[in-house]
Amino acid sequence: MKFNINKDLFPFQNNFLHLDDGTKIHYIDEGEGLVLLMLHGNPTWSFLYRKMIAALESNFRCIAPDLPGFGLSEQTDTFDFFPESHSKVLEEFLLTLNIDNYILIAQDWGGPIGLSVAEKYPDKITGAILGNTWAWPVKGDYRFEVFSWLMGGPIGRLMAKSFNGVWKVFMKKGFYKQPSKEALAMYKAPFAKKNNRIQTAIFPRQLIKAYEFEKAVEKNLNKIRSIPVLFTWGIKDFAFKQNQLERFKRHFPNHETQLLEAGHFWQDEQGEYAADLITEWYQNNFKKT
Repeated sequence: MKFNINKDLFPFQNNFLHLDDGTKIHYIDEGEGLVLLMLHGNPTWSFLYRKMIAALESNFRCIAPDLPGFGLSEQTDTFDFFPESHSKVLEEFLLTLNIDNYILIAQDWGGPIGLSVAEKYPDKITGAILGNTWAWPVKGDYRFEVFSWLMGGPIGRLMAKSFNGVWKVFMKKGFYKQPSKEALAMYKAPFAKKNNRIQTAIFPRQLIKAYEFEKAVEKNLNKIRSIPVLFTWGIKDFAFKQNQLERFKRHFPNHETQLLEAGHFWQDEQGEYAADLITEWYQNNFKKT
């Protein structure tokens, strides 16, 4: 997907990696030092992390890929947009770039996708910053069941194709404080064409349909249980509430929690503040003498 980028808002160099199956992954790679792997969810792209990259690139190597079908990444004709498939792409992406030591930063679908890869290579992940995400099946939870059916069923697919409706719902409900018109235009740009919107509806349906994938992610969390984790949690989120945060805490005993006055997309609303929290957390957990 090609579109014009507002360089005043997103001044970073665009990098592309061509995978063996023809997938074209766009990613940001700024700074030097320990890798911060920044994973977005639905329906955003690496633009979500622009404020954090700008604040952290002086001390870290910030790598933020776009999932296939999102941002500037391009999927193959047969790509199904299921989380298992995204996980395989991310695995190949990390192996190709020889990323052997990193801290995962993840939100929304970036959580289960990123954690699934980390569990396969537990020696490569040093720590994690998790916010407003999950790592277990949500089937049976009434709120997620309804959302999955509405946004991911026939209604959601029609909304997505006809008027980019799923994206509009996320943008309206996902922000506690709405971004500028210029920023909103950048979030919208990848989905300008009708034939590049269905993925925004597939992800909501996969909340329930990807039961086995989610179950495996939770089962294997014990493989990375000992890593330090910082929870940066937007308390105004329409989707992921306090109970999800508490469940995460039980999985990762070595954790610190920072509650943010933000919605689902805390990286945008509180990006600079989150970067400060990450820097302090890193110094406290990895720079001890």
